[in-house]
Amino acid sequence: MKTLIAIPARYASSRYPGKPLVQLTGCDGTQKSLIQRSWEAACAVDLSCDVVVATDDDRIRQAAVSFGAKVVMTSPDCGNGTERCAQAFQELGGGYDFVVNLQGDAPLTPAWFVEDLVRALAKNPATDLATPVLRCDGRALSGFLADRKAGRVGGTTAVFNQDDQALYFSKEVIPFTSRTYADEENTPVFHHVGVYAYRPDGLLAYPTWPVGVLEHQEGLEQLRFLEQGKHVTCVEVDARGRQFWELNNPEDVAKIQKMMADMGVS
Repeated sequence: MKTLIAIPARYASSRYPGKPLVQLTGCDGTQKSLIQRSWEAACAVDLSCDVVVATDDDRIRQAAVSFGAKVVMTSPDCGNGTERCAQAFQELGGGYDFVVNLQGDAPLTPAWFVEDLVRALAKNPATDLATPVLRCDGRALSGFLADRKAGRVGGTTAVFNQDDQALYFSKEVIPFTSRTYADEENTPVFHHVGVYAYRPDGLLAYPTWPVGVLEHQEGLEQLRFLEQGKHVTCVEVDARGRQFWELNNPEDVAKIQKMMADMGVS
């Protein structure tokens, strides 16, 4: 099975313009851009795969080329990362069994998250899209709730049925829980990790589907699959003691750098 890992990256983020080029400082003082750290995370995946940065911005292209990444230029009209991955796949001429979207704002993504997704697709031919979920402990849930209380859009949560088929994804914290949890205690809330593994047919069809009401309201690209009645599998992953967070807002830089320091990431 041959896999393409595409890292969609755009400069004109509404919440954080220029985000892919933001410098993140490691535990030893080493500074690398967000896009470089995301690319290095993709390169650590232990699969037969090619890794490309998919962007519409020459500043990101130049930065990516400088640290050795292969770049595919895509249209500025791509509405989200999935559309950008679909276009990159087409530009490369296809030829892959699976396509992984490792978003350019997730530099702490462990390699085994991606490996678990690809295995899930390979085992279940009915699955159009596989995406990882991570059970929140009390500390992580408190962080989600603090973001929402402060009016920040932080991480995304997911709910799914007993067969691991996604029911919904939201920027709100779902399901609702009325109790509080100790820092190390498991909660019923699952953090959706923004990585996607697609079958090529579903990926290529995606840009032809209209943006639905739910996708428009939440701003979550994976909801287009659910609104089209497609099978989305949530793959529960094991953090193995690693901390994880996406860079959504300027405030997340300090949070991620502290995680990198705690984990000894240079």
